[in-house]
Amino acid sequence: FKLTLSLSLSLSLQAKMSRPVQARRLEGIDKNIWVEFVKLAATYSKVNLGQGFPDFPAPDFLTEALTRALGGGNHMLHQYTRAFGHPPLVKVLAQFFEKLLGRDLDPMTNVMVTVGAYQALFCCFQALVDEGDEVIIIEPFFDCYEPMVKMAGGTPVFVPLRPNPPGDGKLMSSADWKLDPAELASKFSEKTKAIVLNSPNNPLGKVFSRGELGLIAELCVKHDVLCISDEVYEWLVYDGKQHIRIASLQGMWDRTVIVGSAGKTFSATGWKVGWVVGPDRLLQHLRTVHQNSVYHCATIAQEAVAQGFQRELTLYGKPESYFVQLPKELQRKRDWLIQSLNAVGMKPIVPEGTYFLVADISPFKSDVPDVHNSEEPYDYRFAKWMVKNKGLAAIPLSAFYSEAHKNNYTNFIRFCFAKEDATLKAANDILQKWKQEKTSS
Repeated sequence: FKLTLSLSLSLSLQAKMSRPVQARRLEGIDKNIWVEFVKLAATYSKVNLGQGFPDFPAPDFLTEALTRALGGGNHMLHQYTRAFGHPPLVKVLAQFFEKLLGRDLDPMTNVMVTVGAYQALFCCFQALVDEGDEVIIIEPFFDCYEPMVKMAGGTPVFVPLRPNPPGDGKLMSSADWKLDPAELASKFSEKTKAIVLNSPNNPLGKVFSRGELGLIAELCVKHDVLCISDEVYEWLVYDGKQHIRIASLQGMWDRTVIVGSAGKTFSATGWKVGWVVGPDRLLQHLRTVHQNSVYHCATIAQEAVAQGFQRELTLYGKPESYFVQLPKELQRKRDWLIQSLNAVGMKPIVPEGTYFLVADISPFKSDVPDVHNSEEPYDYRFAKWMVKNKGLAAIPLSAFYSEAHKNNYTNFIRFCFAKEDATLKAANDILQKWKQEKTSS
């Protein structure tokens, strides 16, 4: 009897375990660059320039707003607020974007608050992309776009920015990476539902020009295609460049969802407050996804961000505005890191915006030992070797490309320069020591 019972239980257990557990939509998207490289940085790095977060404080006016919200006596700030966005926050966002877009906005229908820009993107893909729809993604791209499209049942279609070096001995700029108009046009078809635009672009730091945006807009209108415009770095542009919002171009407001982030805007990435701005005909569907997933975002954080935007609205365009001061400070940090990387023999690509710069590491191939039978691209091997042997963490650029194209871009790594001066000095010290070692060897 015991033997029979044991066999019965064993067979029952095997039968249960043989049934697939994982949903098909998760197939092939389980790997994540950040899991591996965050662990490497935590284990080996002395200086982490890999992940895209500041290690300097959020502005005082923002943390003071949070303190007031916590201790100000309004106990309702500890409870649920409006599901699609705390009223003070959606109202001030509507006021701000009215200035930026030159159109009237309804805070209740044209703005929705999300758990960071990440959830905003997820809502976009789940609400707007159907089985069999194609979504054009410009490479290099923030790595979540591809799996999010696939989870929605869509098919990603990739078109790369192609580098065109200046050839005069100058450092390459992110502006030298351009779309081929004919190649881009060839990606649009009857199956195309949307294109994902990220300007300023992570990881490259490219700020798309009015001409480039005009080309994308023309194709969107011609083929009746939506635009998911990831603009989380909208205030972080350098060298006098201008961030142009594609929704402001003719024919684009009705087909564009703008994604934004308080984390990037106010240097508080851990607060996870994001938003979408767009026409009600699109946002009504995002609200359906929102209410059936997270439903609600943290009230206290939304209240503090609302106060931050109220301050910036009164200071709009003035020198004391945080949106004016922060890019000046980050441009100085960018230039410092460019000088450090250039001195050691890397070839930085000067970014026009964002937290990031990409550097060409092809001169270092002799430094990094080959791994027998390894299929890992050179930039992965270099980044792992650098963090283990030099204590400096960065991210391989090919992680931001599709499988079809990643082998064409394996000579680059991405650094984050949104760091304290002490962090950047420590990175410079590592690079200088490395340079001395190379010179003496």
